Parts: sequence; C-alpha cells; structure tokens
Amino acid sequence: MASFIQVPQDSHFPLHNLPYGVFCTADRPRHRVGVALGDQILDLSEIRGLFTGPELCRHQDVFNQTTLNSFMALGHLAWSEARRTLQVLLSSSEPVLRDNAALRSRAFVPQSSATMHLPADIGDYTDFYSSRDHATNVGTMFRGKDNALMPNWLQLPVGYHGRASSVVVSGTPIRRPLGQMRPDQTLPPVFGPSRQLDIELEMAFFVGKGNILGESIPIHKAHEHIFGMVLMNDWSARDIQSWEYVPLGPFLGKNFGTTISPWVVPMEALLPFAEPNVVQDPEPLPYLRHHDPYTFNINLSVSLKGEGMTEAASICSSNFKYMYWTMKQQLAHHTVNGCNTRPGDLLASGTISGPDPQSFGSLLELSWRGSKSIPLGDGESRTFLKDGDQVTITGFCQGAGYRVGFGTCVGTILPALQP
Repeated sequence: MASFIQVPQDSHFPLHNLPYGVFCTADRPRHRVGVALGDQILDLSEIRGLFTGPELCRHQDVFNQTTLNSFMALGHLAWSEARRTLQVLLSSSEPVLRDNAALRSRAFVPQSSATMHLPADIGDYTDFYSSRDHATNVGTMFRGKDNALMPNWLQLPVGYHGRASSVVVSGTPIRRPLGQMRPDQTLPPVFGPSRQLDIELEMAFFVGKGNILGESIPIHKAHEHIFGMVLMNDWSARDIQSWEYVPLGPFLGKNFGTTISPWVVPMEALLPFAEPNVVQDPEPLPYLRHHDPYTFNINLSVSLKGEGMTEAASICSSNFKYMYWTMKQQLAHHTVNGCNTRPGDLLASGTISGPDPQSFGSLLELSWRGSKSIPLGDGESRTFLKDGDQVTITGFCQGAGYRVGFGTCVGTILPALQP
C-alpha cells in the first residue's frame, strides 16, 4: 500500500492509518477537519466533493464542519466508505489528487504549520478502571494484597463520570491544582497545592453513532459505535483524591485537566493488530460476553523531562493488550441501563499497567506510593511531578515495514495559582 506522498517507515501516519483530526493555520484560522499522512495534513474541506459513495454523497458537508461530531454521527458504514475513498485518492496509482497541482496546493498543509485542536465537541466523558494489574497494585497499596480487588471488579467494568469541560488537546499546559488534603491522619485536613501530582497512562475511544435514552447498545453491535482511539493522560492529584474519594469517588483530584492526543485513529486501522482477549475468570454475565478479538497490540511509552534536564527520560513502557475489560464491554455496560451516548462522547480505559514494574502506568505505582524515587538522569529523580515537568505519551502498532501510530500526547505542569 503506497501513497504518492512519501512517508518514512517510522512515521506514525502512513496510508495504513489515516487518522482524523481538527486543525487550523495562521492564514486560515477557521477549524477544519483533516487527515494525517506522513508529515502532511489533507484538508477534507477542500476535497469533500470527491466523496461520492452511497453513504457520503448526500453528507459531504460533514467534512466542512469545525469538529468531527457530524461525521461520527453517520455511523460505521460511512466511516468505512470514507476510509476506502481516502486510500484510493491518496494511492500512488490514482491521478485525481496526484496530478492536480492546484488542488494539491490547496488541500495539503504541512503539519509543522498547523495548530491542532480537540477533534470533537465532547459532551460527556467517562473514565474506566480496566487494567487488572493497575487495580491490583493500587488496591494492594491501600488495602493489602488479600483485599486488592473490590468484590465487583471481576464482574463488571468499573468506571466514573469525569468532567468533559477540562479535557484538553496535547500541548495545553496543566495547572497544578489546589485542594483539601490530609497528609497526617492524626491532624485536620489542610488546603494548598497538590504535592502528589501524578500521571495516568491511558487510551480512550470516541463514541460515533450513539443510542437513544432508554435503549442499550448490545455487545455484538458495540463495534459499530466505536469511531476511533486517542492517547490520554488523566492527570491525578493523589493527595486530594485520597481524602475526597470516599464515598462517591474521584472529584477535584481528577477534574482539573485531562489531555488527549489530537489524531483519532480509526478502528479499521487498528483491526490488523487485534489480539485474543484476556481470559476472564469468572466468566462475565451474558450481556458482557464476546469472543471476537478486541484487544490491541499498541506499544505505549511515557517520558518525563524536568526543567533542569537536557533530555527526556523514559519512565514507562507498556501495552494496551494488558487491559482486562475490552472497549466493547465498556460500551455495552455503560449503556445496559438505558444511558444514552452521543457522537463525540469520550470513554477512557483507565491507567494501563502491565505485569512488571517498568510497565506500571502511573507514578503512584512506579514510586510505590512515594516510597522510592524514580531515577531520571541528570541528577534528577521523582516520586511525583514537579512544576515545569513535561510528560509525553506516545503509542503505535508495528506492522511489516510500517507503523500505525497516534503521535504524541504532551502536557507541562504550571505552578498552582494561589486563591
């Protein structure tokens, strides 16, 4: 599969991928829908008239919107048709774009000259807790090894509703949050900046076509509602979280900022990298059962660069295939009670940790609740984040001579603002 646009083998964005995003440029500040190919962005508003298949011929205007929501709402048949059309238009053997210099000059924009934005208007955001290794590690820290997993964890995908308004695109700085903490359990709580600011290595998927209030999405149709995936950093203030979360769960310790990568990788690009699902014991209830592979071999890594460091240090290497609950199970469970979802809703995996310490997806685990330092080089180490720290998450699937990647998910910590 070759394109007339030259794409290096280590690029995250070959013709096999074609992720969707929203961008603007200095000369054209209006947000537009685009597709990444190599180091270029194809502006779909400039070529929308070329989508002439049966699913898109009457809906070409979805590519002239400022978000992906309208395109997401069309459903999986339209997404597949758009992908097939793009792969033909961008192939080395197709002259429509290749030989039209005027159209190419309008339609292609260097990624280096574009500013990326949130790909969708996110109406609702849910964060799951679907890594068994992560849940076991955290449970062991706080409740002991014998009570690490709560009784419901192996029966259903645990999750909570997050704050959609504070989801931001990669590159947006994150302000250290203020809140109540109780570092000394023998004394009253105190107020101030979080001292245990953490990362969470996650991935998330966008809901495409939603469901009507009162109806559910059955698990055998869940894949038809999953548009694509992004990288996520669910920043967490552990000291605020540990004081506030009983009995209703995360609140101020989570809602101050969540970062996602700008490019949404379509599920069709990821299907070649599907692997057998983790064996679930006990077997879940019938509404959560599916046997088709929907776990993906996505290599994930996290690096951290402090203000005094000359280069970033790798602190974590993990993989999405470690997840216990699948995205299909998450969506089926989320809607089984009749909860409606809408195009652009964001559902996150929860922290992705693997079986060995290098694959732990949070500083809470890597430092084991702050009991040991994480060496970074340049004389630097961390238990939790310092002001000025820049955290970068990246991820990709490795094919034969190509990669299907997500780019980067980057955030830098700013000092707290005093009230």
